[in-house]
Amino acid sequence: MLDDSKPLFVAVAEQIEDGILDGTYAEDDPVPSTNELAAFLRINPATAGKGFGLLVDAGVLIKRRGIGMFVAPGAREALRQRRKLAFQDQFIAPLLREAAQLGISPEDLADMITKEAVR
Repeated sequence: MLDDSKPLFVAVAEQIEDGILDGTYAEDDPVPSTNELAAFLRINPATAGKGFGLLVDAGVLIKRRGIGMFVAPGAREALRQRRKLAFQDQFIAPLLREAAQLGISPEDLADMITKEAVR
C-alpha cells in the first residue's frame, strides 16, 4: 500500500495526494484524521502526522482547529501541475537524452510512444 523506497511519512503524504488527484478527496472535503490513518496503515501516529504536516506546509491541506484537516481549495490543480513538472524532470528529459544518443528523432519517438499507448 505504501511505497517502501521512500521515508514512511513521504509515502503517507503521497497516498493522500493520490486520493486528491483521483477524486477520493475533493476540495474542502475532510481527510482521515492522523489517528485514523495511522491505525489503518498500522504506523505510528507521529509518522502520519509528519506526512500531514508536509501537505499542510505545501498548502494542499488546511487545518480547521477542533474539526480536522481538509483539502485546500485549488489543491488538486496545484498537485497536478507539480507532478507534471516532476514527471517531465524524472521521465521526459532522460527519455529525450537517451533518444538523442540513439539517434531517434523527436518525430520517431512520438510515433513510438503513440504505438505503445494504443497497445
